[in-house]
Amino acid sequence: MKFVAVTSCPTGIAHTYMAAEALEQAGKAAGHEVVVETQGAAGSTPIDPAVIAAADGVIFAADLEVQNRDRFAGKPTVDVGVKKAVHDAPGVLGQAIAAVESGAVTGSAPAAAAAGPTTKVDPNASVGTRIRQWLMTGVSYMIPFVAAGGILIALGFMVAQAAWGQTGAVEVTQVTVQDLIQNFSIASGQDWAALLFQTGSAAFAFLVPVLSGFIAYGIANRPGLVPGFVGGSISVAIGAGFLGGLVTGFVAGFLALWISNWRVPKGVRGVMPVVVTPLLSSLITGFLMFVLIGRPIAALMDALTSWLNGLSGSNLILMGVLLGAMMGFDLGGPVNKVAYTFAVTGLATSGLGADAVQYRIMAAVMAAGMVAPLALATATFVRKRLFTPQEQENGKAAVLLGLSFISEGAIPFAAADPWRVIVSSVVGSGVTGALVMAFGSGLQAPHGGIWVLPLISNFGGFILAVLIGTLVSAAIVVALKSTRKLPEEAVADQQVAVAA
Repeated sequence: MKFVAVTSCPTGIAHTYMAAEALEQAGKAAGHEVVVETQGAAGSTPIDPAVIAAADGVIFAADLEVQNRDRFAGKPTVDVGVKKAVHDAPGVLGQAIAAVESGAVTGSAPAAAAAGPTTKVDPNASVGTRIRQWLMTGVSYMIPFVAAGGILIALGFMVAQAAWGQTGAVEVTQVTVQDLIQNFSIASGQDWAALLFQTGSAAFAFLVPVLSGFIAYGIANRPGLVPGFVGGSISVAIGAGFLGGLVTGFVAGFLALWISNWRVPKGVRGVMPVVVTPLLSSLITGFLMFVLIGRPIAALMDALTSWLNGLSGSNLILMGVLLGAMMGFDLGGPVNKVAYTFAVTGLATSGLGADAVQYRIMAAVMAAGMVAPLALATATFVRKRLFTPQEQENGKAAVLLGLSFISEGAIPFAAADPWRVIVSSVVGSGVTGALVMAFGSGLQAPHGGIWVLPLISNFGGFILAVLIGTLVSAAIVVALKSTRKLPEEAVADQQVAVAA
């Protein structure tokens, strides 16, 4: 059979492409052809219409609304989450085959579903699940701004130290936008440092508004965007930071949803989405932030910042253990994203010194997030017989994923052997987080892994922490797997049972 598939995940990075590869391999192993369109962060190349026309069935492995879904109308279709395809691609392919054989057809989505930013919130899910999905919608759209802005700022500091000397990180922040525009010289290292810093700062300024705006969008769709962005901008203006952005995202989203559902005369319906809903929801959100809840949230943010800056010694090491364990627990899932979001939003705190605790937190989180895929890759190299041939191939890919700070590289191993992999990952990542804190490494960039090594202070300690955590995690997973039957033994037992 011939199948076409679309994969996408909230951040559009790891799961999108891992699901695509898993479906292609499952199809090849079963003797079927699977052509996949990845709707990821790098954009997508649409499947040729002729290929779609010739396909027997369609597989949607997506946590976001599929773009231009109507192209696949009339085909037997299976619609699952992206993690299902990563963990059980043969099972998903089996569902698709069954759908073809039964002739199950899903109707095309309305045009409006593909006309705007994508999200996938299940209206029938529990309250807790929907809250997580709304939060993840905001985080997924925030991360590209954080990555671009944070790395540009960090590069600006690095160039500034080369141009000005030890005081460069301070000097570059004192160059105004007006000075940069009027006096920029292409031959000046100081001007390039200011350019990088100001561009990164401009990208970072969107962090809280985007978080707020897309939480509201996940709740109310398009009507939530304007009050969400307005509320996020007010949060920045009054010093409420990312906590204010979280609050305004929910407030604006529910306000917009409520107002857009008002029953109004026909003559007013046309202006509701353009004028009335954004006007009233933005006004109420602004009133609440400026007059009622903004100042308490700002005070809470100030207290949190003071608490972080006051941490030292064993307290920092314990925080490193906790954040590291969270990064290793679900390998890119909600717990992992909570730790990561805590770290990157700390980078947006104004007035950070060169040795700020927030930079050490970011370093601990990134180092810990690199450990699981590197550890599993190491284990496949040193004890091949404990892993299937497919896992050994996954280990090769996990090296690059781990070095690039993509924790999801360990997911294929966790899917096949959850408790052994998760236990080893949590321990190794926790050790790494603690060591980074103890060594005093700091990081001003929110992503990049080994590729942003020049932006890491005390990078020798950072590398040593990653190496030790990787070896600890690899040793534990090898020890735990040594207590079970080897893959070839399990296959032999299965063959004997079938023969009997």
